[in-house]
Amino acid sequence: MDWSTRITKLLKIQYPIIQGGLAYLAYSELAAAVSNAGGLGQITAMSLKQPDDLRKEIRKLKSLTSRPFGVNFAIGQHGRPYEDFLQVIIEEEVPVVSVTGGNPAPFFEKLAGQDIIKLVLVASKRQAQKAEQLGADAVMVVGQEGGGHLGRDDVSTLVLVPQVVDAVSIPVIASGGIGDGRGLMAALSLGAEGIEMGTRFIATKECVHAHDLYKQALISGDETGTTVIKRSLGAPARAIRNAWTDKILELEKNRATYEDLKDYISGETNKKYIHEGKINEGFAWAGQVMGLIKDVPSVEELFQRMITEAEEIRIKWR
Repeated sequence: MDWSTRITKLLKIQYPIIQGGLAYLAYSELAAAVSNAGGLGQITAMSLKQPDDLRKEIRKLKSLTSRPFGVNFAIGQHGRPYEDFLQVIIEEEVPVVSVTGGNPAPFFEKLAGQDIIKLVLVASKRQAQKAEQLGADAVMVVGQEGGGHLGRDDVSTLVLVPQVVDAVSIPVIASGGIGDGRGLMAALSLGAEGIEMGTRFIATKECVHAHDLYKQALISGDETGTTVIKRSLGAPARAIRNAWTDKILELEKNRATYEDLKDYISGETNKKYIHEGKINEGFAWAGQVMGLIKDVPSVEELFQRMITEAEEIRIKWR
């Protein structure tokens, strides 16, 4: 099967599969494994403490793969300054950058004149059109099934992707609810030219920063095992439902402010669960796709399984 799309050509990858930014998890080991398997692996920039940490991670990644990769910047509502980190990717000649969680306009201004492919995560048709106007080379469209931060409108991937495909001329990448070859083929059928996966890549052997109890929660949970927190802050995000998220939702119901919530939703609290395995003392992002996760394969095994599934579907309906 010919897997060539505008996304594979743009990113110079074999398969139209992109690994999500995955705060505190997407580092060189995982990114290299995804790139080596034929997709686009990514490092998460803003989870690192200093710009030089990003430089070291990029150089480590380059030692593990000669294939294209990207760096993700989560520039959210309460994000840190990113200018010095951005300078690192310019100096290190990173081929692809993705932007999530914020207005990409000032980000793109700082990349003006650079030969760097720019991807933007969007959650609505309007956001996709704006990203195209600002100079994005492609948009990643996340539906409400996805893990982590989502759009405010609760629109599913199945409905949102074709709307965006019809609204923009740049390539569209589908995200949210995708974890196997069936999801890949469904996304292509909707008009997308690639997929982004986050939650599915956490439950792989090369996601070495994810605690085993986090991976086990993804395996043992089902599609009803997540909940959306932070709606009251205008930044809805999907996480594994546990006592901690129940407490957050209780606080939100009682009209808690950001100051009231910040210790419950902080990066440090996130890391207690995902790094330390303290599953009752923090929270962990996950999409509804965890209902499809049954094992922890290597990234290479996952890719080959997905491609085989997708090709079998293609043959069946030829």
